[in-house]
Amino acid sequence: MSAPVNSSLPLGRVTISDVAREAGVSIPTVSKVVNGRYGVAPATSKRVLDVVAALGYETSLVASSLRRQRTNVIGILVAEFESFSVELLKGASTAAADAGYELLAYSGLVAGNSPVGWERRSLSRLAGTLIDGAIIVTPTVLIPTSSIPVVAIDPHTGQGGPSTIDSDNLGGARVATRHLIELGHRRIAHIRGRRDLASAQLRESGYRDSLAEAGIPFDPALVVDGGYQTVQTAEAARELLTRADRPTAVFAANDMSALGVIRAADELGLRVPDDLSIVGFDDIPEARTSTPPLTTLAQPLHDIGAQALQMLIELLDGRDVPSRVHLPAELVVRGSTGPAPVR
Repeated sequence: MSAPVNSSLPLGRVTISDVAREAGVSIPTVSKVVNGRYGVAPATSKRVLDVVAALGYETSLVASSLRRQRTNVIGILVAEFESFSVELLKGASTAAADAGYELLAYSGLVAGNSPVGWERRSLSRLAGTLIDGAIIVTPTVLIPTSSIPVVAIDPHTGQGGPSTIDSDNLGGARVATRHLIELGHRRIAHIRGRRDLASAQLRESGYRDSLAEAGIPFDPALVVDGGYQTVQTAEAARELLTRADRPTAVFAANDMSALGVIRAADELGLRVPDDLSIVGFDDIPEARTSTPPLTTLAQPLHDIGAQALQMLIELLDGRDVPSRVHLPAELVVRGSTGPAPVR
């Protein structure tokens, strides 16, 4: 029979003493049972485990990791929880569960307007006791050495340091811009991302490459900073769209920026795509539900998260992994792009 559970126990963290008292055994006996050690009768062991399950007792992760040198927990470190990182988390979480690992999602402290270095601070807090290895999403600095294995997703500085995984930023931007050109657009603006991000630089390069390929002169006045920030993008979009010679199309460096352009166009009375075509990059869930739905370059975010997790497990097992995994980005045509308007 299962041990009775005292419903009068106070709410909060259940201790090993609570388990011992409810099961009618000593604390050392509980310790032996939860850590899988010998010397406890099967009936007693079952009674203790029944109480553990009923009370929701969890052993100290830090203490057990010090004994076993493994926590079986992988950390995924992000600067903030937003649509891009959440989609990566979904893929990594599924892969972790399939591999028998737990996933600890951790948002690093990003102080003020200087986000550089948050990942090093986070690693120093978590490495070695709470997590066995880490996936770092868009790290701002190189991490050439660490006390635990690290895989970087879309690092700001490009390839270097730990194993990295990203999508084809350059090729995807070329495809996005070429799509607008094939629709007859010639005055195409670009809302670029943060200048310190390698991915943002590659997307601007891809935009320029497709213009050059089509024989369209590059106009620096059509490239404005969005910084991947909604407010900054909205201001840049309004400035572009109120010009007498406004663009007929915009390629934005990410979906959040593209959605900001759609909102700005709506505020100015411009119809998308009749007056203005817009393409984004990422394919976050909001891209599918916007009005109109957003044409975008889809990064395989779930696959990126899952492959990063698998790479990290292989590193933990002492196996070699590629220094870089590069996944394609695919054009998804929706309702935000159409033929260039006749002026």
